[in-house]
Amino acid sequence: QVQLLESGGGLVQAGGSLRLSCAASGRTFISYAMGWFRQAPGKEREFVAVISWSGGSTYYADSVKGRFTISRDNAKNAVYLQMNSLKPEDTAVYYCAADTSLFPREYEYWGQGTQVTVSS
Repeated sequence: QVQLLESGGGLVQAGGSLRLSCAASGRTFISYAMGWFRQAPGKEREFVAVISWSGGSTYYADSVKGRFTISRDNAKNAVYLQMNSLKPEDTAVYYCAADTSLFPREYEYWGQGTQVTVSS
């Protein structure tokens, strides 16, 4: 089992920044690719970014490319999402997820989510 706990969400004005963190416990963190997803009210959950186990490969949704940066610290069992130039449409609950595959059909482990609200 892998337990994931997100933090760092909050209320920010458009153009501002937030840094989300996801702390992992349980099985060997380094074995897992880590992803960030988000779900806005009334919408389906969508992919935001993913990072490989080594941190050497990262991928982003087009909607956040150039504004968001995913990173990880395997010594701290943590993954981060730096979000800059935030827009109201970034408002959502953000979830981190873990899987041994970089692009699984469905991630195996999920956190509880953290709310991000961007005001205009």
